[in-house]
Amino acid sequence: MSLPFAPRAVSRALRSPNYVCGACRRGLTTSTRLQSGHSKWATIKHDKAKNDAAKNRQRSVFSHEIILATKLGGPEPSLNPRLALAIERAKKASFPKQGIESAIKRGQGISSTGAALEVVTVEAIFPPSVAMVIEIETESKLRSLADTRMWIKKNGGNATPVAYMFERKGMVVFEGKEGWGPDEVLEPALEAGALDVEDAEEGAIIVYTDPADTKKAAESIASATGLDIASMDIVWVPNDDTKVPLEGNENVEKISRFLDQLKEVSGVQAVYWNATQGSVEDSAWEELLNKIDDFE
Repeated sequence: MSLPFAPRAVSRALRSPNYVCGACRRGLTTSTRLQSGHSKWATIKHDKAKNDAAKNRQRSVFSHEIILATKLGGPEPSLNPRLALAIERAKKASFPKQGIESAIKRGQGISSTGAALEVVTVEAIFPPSVAMVIEIETESKLRSLADTRMWIKKNGGNATPVAYMFERKGMVVFEGKEGWGPDEVLEPALEAGALDVEDAEEGAIIVYTDPADTKKAAESIASATGLDIASMDIVWVPNDDTKVPLEGNENVEKISRFLDQLKEVSGVQAVYWNATQGSVEDSAWEELLNKIDDFE
């Protein structure tokens, strides 16, 4: 993120369920055994991909918790109970020591090698007018820019200014707590200078602020309500009049492939876009959203 808060809050190319590659069709016409083997192998690959995605998402959650705890209370677990708890949870889930150390450093704005991290923002547009803002924390600014722009171009996009389609806001997510909803949080939120309050899944509450007031408002609301801060970000929120429906299988495939390839760029922290579901099937849309979320 471009300000010192935890990074927020998506693949394999989407194909028709009836798609069969040429090599597989040849096998299917000559051998039942090959058909069975192909089916089994496809199932294994599918299951492995799902398991890998789940593991990556879990690692992202632990890393996010450690980074946020470090930014809120400092890098010393003995002086930062929240960080100590986040580390304990990560260790119980076999999160590697190197990952813990890297997350603590990133929470201080430095890389795993000790170099200062620079914030890079890349803007792009993909057919049909889908705008994206990509935020990267990197120790190699020029390389990250070049790699990201390369993947944009390879997938039919164009690196061009689109920030005017979004509004920059602070976003604080508070964990759900019985007896607390947007109505109960509204007064302390307004007193803290918040712009808006919304509800979210599992009883969580989202508070929007001016970017410069995010940390101060989050701590003020947490103190007044006793709610725990789940995340604290500076985000790009698309303007209502610039949102566009995502249409066309080819466009879905290109964006999905781009999000996969973007994972090869080190330090991508978040991806924001202005797309709505349009005619995209629910399963494909959910997959895209998961890929966006994977950059948290």
